Amino acid sequence: MNRIDAVSKDYRSLNKMIRESEDDVAVDGALGQRFIAAGLEKNKIEITGTPGNALGAYLNGAEITVIGNAQDAVGDTMNEGKIIIHGNIGDAAGYAMRGGKIFVKGNAGYRAGIHMKEYKEKKPVMVIGGSCGSFLGEYQAGGVIIALGLGDEERDIVSNFPCMGMHGGKMFLRSECKNIVFPHNVVTSKADADDMAEIEEYISEFCEYFGFNKAEILNSYFTKIVPDSKNPYKQMYVAN
Repeated sequence: MNRIDAVSKDYRSLNKMIRESEDDVAVDGALGQRFIAAGLEKNKIEITGTPGNALGAYLNGAEITVIGNAQDAVGDTMNEGKIIIHGNIGDAAGYAMRGGKIFVKGNAGYRAGIHMKEYKEKKPVMVIGGSCGSFLGEYQAGGVIIALGLGDEERDIVSNFPCMGMHGGKMFLRSECKNIVFPHNVVTSKADADDMAEIEEYISEFCEYFGFNKAEILNSYFTKIVPDSKNPYKQMYVAN
């Protein structure tokens, strides 16, 4: 593994070194450098410290692990690969994400999964171990978002205005969601056995990375949220 000391390096020089490496890379001392591993197709990148905005943007097959927190726009428009965060993430994680997986041990900020989409075999997945800020899954058009609410069971698993404009994909929240107000464009229900079988592989992978008890999580109450129509904006159209 090729080790890179990120201290005193700007994001251009750091990313140049990552791209030129033929081997897996360990980045030490990251401190806000943006666009780390953007568009990368191969190798594993392990980062200690705090990478800056747009970590793994347009990722196309590489695997990124962060031992720490990450800032905004993690996995922006990523196409394939994995991003594993052993901490919390900022806002707009997975913006327009169209493939691959994001796993976060801790909490997510606002607008996680905004504009997430899928096409044919491409199905993006985001698993948030803690809770999420407002506008989770805003305009979601595909893929799967899972939030587990681990670490602070008294806190609502998601803040205000989840699923606004959602018109595709699925969301699973490990909560009965009694205090959460959902918009009229979605339908909520208790996840059944088939639903749980669908997300078991993602929960299993999450637990392997972060050491949680898979059986305990899967035996919890999950709320499933899906769009109530494939055309949620039809009420805005004028009929002929």
